[in-house]
Amino acid sequence: MNGGAIAILLGSRAAELALLHLFHYGETYGRAVSQDMEISLESVQRQLDKLERSGILVSKTVGRTRLYLWNLKSPLAVKFRDFVHVAYEGIPPLERAEIFTNRRRPRRKGKPL
Repeated sequence: MNGGAIAILLGSRAAELALLHLFHYGETYGRAVSQDMEISLESVQRQLDKLERSGILVSKTVGRTRLYLWNLKSPLAVKFRDFVHVAYEGIPPLERAEIFTNRRRPRRKGKPL
């Protein structure tokens, strides 16, 4: 996946990948983005912190993990999420399937793979 409109506007490939990851999974954390997108953890965390300071994202601590979500109370964040949605839909389905291969939701106990 080459640099898209989000990376050009925000000036960071890490911000674009973090936002696309967040849009796909609904919530995310730095290490998941870093491992899934194969970029440095430090750059991802820096971008997530910046997006939280701007009011686009909110975070909560779950155990030792800082989990990031869209700030649905902010009208700007809702519009920004819509913009990310347009960029996400612009990724061809086969490429999207390659990028977002990891399953994040839990499985029912005893369910066969």
